[in-house]
Amino acid sequence: MLHIILYAIVPIVVVMLAGYVSGKKGIFTGDDAKKFNKVVLDYALPAALFVSIVQASREDLAKDLKLTLVSLVGIMGCFMAVYFVFRYCFKKNTGADAAVSALISGSPTIGFLGFAVLEPIFGTKPSVALVVAIVGIVVNAVGIPVGLSLMNASLESRQPGSTKKESAWKPVLHALAQPVAWAPILAVVLVLCGLRWPAWASPSFDLIAKANASMAVFSAGITLSAIRFTINTQVVVGSIMKMVFMPLVVLVLGMAAGMDSFNLKMLVVAAALPPAFSGIIIADENNTYVATGTSSLTLSVILFVGFCPLWIWLTDVALKMF
Repeated sequence: MLHIILYAIVPIVVVMLAGYVSGKKGIFTGDDAKKFNKVVLDYALPAALFVSIVQASREDLAKDLKLTLVSLVGIMGCFMAVYFVFRYCFKKNTGADAAVSALISGSPTIGFLGFAVLEPIFGTKPSVALVVAIVGIVVNAVGIPVGLSLMNASLESRQPGSTKKESAWKPVLHALAQPVAWAPILAVVLVLCGLRWPAWASPSFDLIAKANASMAVFSAGITLSAIRFTINTQVVVGSIMKMVFMPLVVLVLGMAAGMDSFNLKMLVVAAALPPAFSGIIIADENNTYVATGTSSLTLSVILFVGFCPLWIWLTDVALKMF
């Protein structure tokens, strides 16, 4: 546990604090953070996912079928649970507010913190990259399109005079067109086809891939420095559903499905990651639920320092008991 705190949690806190201080001092702004995020999502993360997965074997992918199913059912189940709780338990919220809540508190920030957290704890193995890739695909290629569809439907319903109707498939196609979605899918296809990835090609991807974790965490600190933090009931509920409810659901589903214990531990930690920063970006672009959403993200980041080692310990205890 001390190793996890020193090698996984403390480095994240230090780098994120550096980004936070630089944001407060005006060295970098929220607009700079968006540019850093674009580098991470469009270049560094896709390269890291691709080069890690393409070195796996068909046997590795077959073994991870349960991982894929549990990730899809668990994360999207929690995603919709967050949507319905914030839509119907908080009367002042619109459907758009609830959709943004789901995009934030119903989605782990796997793209930004996945490698930064999992590799120091579990090592630099292809299985780590597969967990990051699978959860990333669920969040980016399934969760975001569903959230955008729900949000757009709500926004359109509030403008009855509008006759413009967007295709329900547009958010899906837009998500799949992003490098963070198609790069891991392409890597999986290459592995399934039995095509061998040449060792000499990996260094060309590794150089940009190594910037993924550090730049993502630093950018997260800048983002947090640009928001106003407040505590209310919705912030607390959102944080609890993200940090407690989601990893618990994934743990129960994974044990019921008989998942490999190593993969299950990684998936639980991935589910316990703070809310997705993409949800904040979407909220800001649509001027919907920005203040509460960003406050929920901030509280969850703080809670993650304690919940990460806690969930690893609870998973070990559960696996030994059952």
